[in-house]
This record gives sequence, structure tokens and C-alpha cells, in this order.
Amino acid sequence: MVIIMKSGASVKEISSVVNRIEEFGMKAHPIYGEERTVIGVVGDERPVDKSLFDTLAGVENTLPILKPYKLASREFRKQDSAVHIFGTNGNSVNVGGSPNIILMAGPCAVESREQILESAHAVKEAGAKALRGGAFKPRTSPYSFQGHGEQGLEWMAEAREKYGLAIVTEVMSPDQVPLVARYADVMQIGARNMQNFALLNAVGESMKPVLLKRGMSATMEELLMAAEYILSHGNYNVMLCERGIRTFEKYTRNTLDINAVPVLKHLSHLPVVVDPSHATGKSEYVLATSRAAVAAGADGLIIEVHPDPSRAMSDGAQTLTPEQFAETVRQCRRIAEAMDRTI
Repeated sequence: MVIIMKSGASVKEISSVVNRIEEFGMKAHPIYGEERTVIGVVGDERPVDKSLFDTLAGVENTLPILKPYKLASREFRKQDSAVHIFGTNGNSVNVGGSPNIILMAGPCAVESREQILESAHAVKEAGAKALRGGAFKPRTSPYSFQGHGEQGLEWMAEAREKYGLAIVTEVMSPDQVPLVARYADVMQIGARNMQNFALLNAVGESMKPVLLKRGMSATMEELLMAAEYILSHGNYNVMLCERGIRTFEKYTRNTLDINAVPVLKHLSHLPVVVDPSHATGKSEYVLATSRAAVAAGADGLIIEVHPDPSRAMSDGAQTLTPEQFAETVRQCRRIAEAMDRTI
């Protein structure tokens, strides 16, 4: 249920409604707008009697939320949400809620101090606002490179200080959340962990921005329900990421579900980011799918870039060189401009 407060409702009236919600064992999720406050009511599966709130002072209307994902739905919030990502010196960028499209780029894995600093310089020069890189790497084979752990996070933090980029890195388990949160500006939930509910609860409690990747066989509703776990803790800093789904097609690593961009933006107020690198698995297709994502209305792109992809320790086949990334940004900017947007 959504409780819409009257324009100019007082702090006392809003608090009274919140208290009534909590009296009945439910959680209140207020959103304070410039003109009015909207309060989301979330509980168990039992129907909520709207008459409990209709007569309270300051209440204008109550509306049911029909979707199973309550806080992620457009019924809860009509306007696009913006996730604020804070980098060095308090500088921040917004993902969603504006015409600006944010670029996140960097290597799949943090391999060395020199590699991550060189990558950060290259993507910053091309226009990226955030540096992606894996300090902990979930791999299909237990014998593959698994990442440098905290050492990798320290190298990324150094790159942030030097180049002013926000850090996006994956967290793989609930016990890693406090460590990763100390270094990262955005915690990424990988496709394999989209329904790791203990992890979703942990990042929700952290209040850090979260980039939630769609599982390789997940429906859009399952993605939104996963986001609901994070939102239910009062952490509204959630970005949805379409990174390709598993289909019968073998010519690409996955199939980029470009439909997901407009559909998710219709169903939800959360920003949508596209990962063309994992969607295609082949660097030669990243440019075309990046252009398509911008044209479809994505709020951001997350792209793998390495100084020398042929020597990358992880996912080199889908990784762009700095020169290829710069060209991708150049072409995507032209498409964005045609849509009255900016990169």
C-alpha cells in the first residue's frame, strides 16, 4: 500500500501515520518529495485495511500496490530514482533521474597496481565516472585466478584518489560486505548471486549503493524481487543491471535482452545499467550493443577495459582496449545527443 500525504502535511502528521503503520507490525518507507510525502507500507502477505489510515490527519489518499515487488515498483514511486555515487572529496555523480548516462569501466579483474592505475587513467580520459574491477573473482573453474582480495581493493582505492573515479567492485558473500564497503563506492552483486538472499540482506543493511546484476536465467520479475530484498532494509540506492541471459544461441556468451531496458523502466523507478561485455562475451560486439543500450534508454553502461586484453587474466575475449573504449564512448555520445541526453 502507498499512503499519499496532503501537500503541506506537518512532520507531526507524518510521524503519526508512521507510528500507526508500526503499531500493526508493518514497516514504513517514507519518501519526502518537494511538494508532498509518500509513505510505502510493507508487511507480510496479509491484505492491509486502508481504512486504518484514510481518516488520519494529513492523509490525502491510500492506494494498493498490486505488484509483488512493492518498493521497486512504479506504483510506489512515480518519478525515476537517482542513485548518488560519492567518489573522492565528496564529489558525486547521479545514476538515473537525469538525462546524463554514466559510464563505468575497467578490467574484469584487478591484476596488479600498475594495471589498475593504467586502466583508471585510460577510462577517465575517455569519459568514465566510475572504475570497475574485481578484487574477488567468482570463476567457473576453481583453478582460475580468484583475485587479490583486500590488496586489490587497496590498489583500486589508490586509483580513486589519483583519478577521482568512484569504485565499483563485486562482493561475493555476507562476511565480505564490511570489508568491501570500507573501500567501494558501489557494491556489485554478480549474476550468480542475484538470489543469494543473505548477501542481499547484508548489502541492504550497509546502505551503500548496489549494482544488482540479473541472473543468467532470471526473469525480470525475479530481478525486481531480488532488488526488493535490498530496498526492504531502507537502502534505496539500487541500480538494476541487464548483463545478458542464457538462451539457445551459441554465437555470443549470453543474449543481451535489450527489451529489459524499457520494460524495467516501465515497471520500476530504479536506474537501469547495461553490461554489453558480459552480454556478448566478444569484444567485437560491444560497440554495437553499447549503442543499442543507449538508444533503448539505459541510465548507464558498465564495460570491461584492459590495457592489453590479450594478456588479461579474466575475460580477455570480451574486453576492449583503451582505444576501442574511447571510440565506443564517441559513438554512444552521438546517439545520446540525438535523444537529448549526455554522456
